[in-house]
Amino acid sequence: MAILEACLLAKRFGPVTAVEEVSLTVAEGEIAGLLGPNGAGKSTTLHMLLGLVTPDSGSVRLFGLDLDRHRTEVLSQVNFSAGYLGLPGVLQVREVLDAFARLYGLRHPARRVAEVVGLLDIGSLLKRKVIDLSSGQQTRVHLAKALLNEPRLLVLDEPTAALDPDTGDRVRRLLVDLARESGRAMLITSHNMREVERMCDRIHFMSAGRIVASGTAAELAADFEVADLEEVFLKVARQ
Repeated sequence: MAILEACLLAKRFGPVTAVEEVSLTVAEGEIAGLLGPNGAGKSTTLHMLLGLVTPDSGSVRLFGLDLDRHRTEVLSQVNFSAGYLGLPGVLQVREVLDAFARLYGLRHPARRVAEVVGLLDIGSLLKRKVIDLSSGQQTRVHLAKALLNEPRLLVLDEPTAALDPDTGDRVRRLLVDLARESGRAMLITSHNMREVERMCDRIHFMSAGRIVASGTAAELAADFEVADLEEVFLKVARQ
């Protein structure tokens, strides 16, 4: 089953075409990567998929429903995490998670907060203010917030940014397990090519607003006649 279907998305800002005719799908239980150099159009594409930016043309369907017509229904089953998003710095981590759990309308907010705190091993952070956390600690809090509503689609921008190698590996394993065991679909952007190779079932490369290549890591390396995904990235960026 297709969880996400984007068809011929396009977005222009004045004379600049940020995204042009982008189409992609993410299936149930699939982890897909959206890669490309800075300015390729990835963020604009994500924002259209999340309903934050209205496309000039094209369509987005989530769980088989049109995003424009069923916005509240479908977005309640989606969540997003990115390190550049701000959380209220003066609040304690527990207060932040409690607030979002209630905003999401969870039936048992305290129970769900406890579950995600355990999943991401952030119990020691609960009484600390967000402003006092390191970048890596804030990354884990962002992920905890994004998992609260048990989203069927999880969109992650640099999901392990600022994490040390051990914590990053634990988070990657957690996300892969969630996709495999619960059927959650995930769309990930990252500049960590090793991470993408380890996590993603299918990868889409963007350049100049378009998807220029798609496939598994092995298929892309073979198509570009290179050894690994990092070399694919370099070829796409330098075309």
